[in-house]
Amino acid sequence: MIITTTPTVEGRRIASYRGIVSGEAIFGANVFRDFFASIRDVVGGRSGSYERVLRDGRDTALREMIDEAERLGAHAIVGVQLDYGALGANEGMMMVTANGTAVTLE
Repeated sequence: MIITTTPTVEGRRIASYRGIVSGEAIFGANVFRDFFASIRDVVGGRSGSYERVLRDGRDTALREMIDEAERLGAHAIVGVQLDYGALGANEGMMMVTANGTAVTLE
């Protein structure tokens, strides 16, 4: 499966559009991870635990989007966009969404 943020696949012609596909991952922030992240904010540095959670969320959202495209018989997904956000009371939940257009190629 070819996945690209561009509207085309270089060197390939889009034969048909199968539809918009998407994937979502929503997960709660962990109290201990929040505590250690706040310490890093004070002393500097990157929060590896949050980076791992966001990476896992991104991978989950992309995998769901790919699965949907495969069910539609697509060869590629073009125009892929990733979005990140916070939800819920006190924004205690994190969300990653991926969406794009499933296509078949010649």
